[in-house]
Amino acid sequence: MSTTLGNESARINLRTSAEAKELIERAAALLGTTVSSFMLQNAFEAARRIVSETDTLLLTQRDFEAFVTSIEKPPKPKATLRKLMARR
Repeated sequence: MSTTLGNESARINLRTSAEAKELIERAAALLGTTVSSFMLQNAFEAARRIVSETDTLLLTQRDFEAFVTSIEKPPKPKATLRKLMARR
């Protein structure tokens, strides 16, 4: 288990069906770990994957190059934007 998960200071409670509980217990036993460790590790990995997928933006090479160009050489602001920014 990751050292990130080593500080057991928060608690999560959940309810499940008897069938799900038995399957989770069996899987934990097959891996030689506790049910808590099994569930925590798997939930943590799934959460990390989901957050990573939603926080990561994938671009094609062409789109990446267009993005970099727009950052390196931004267009000059139009009169409407200059007028808006001059307002208090």
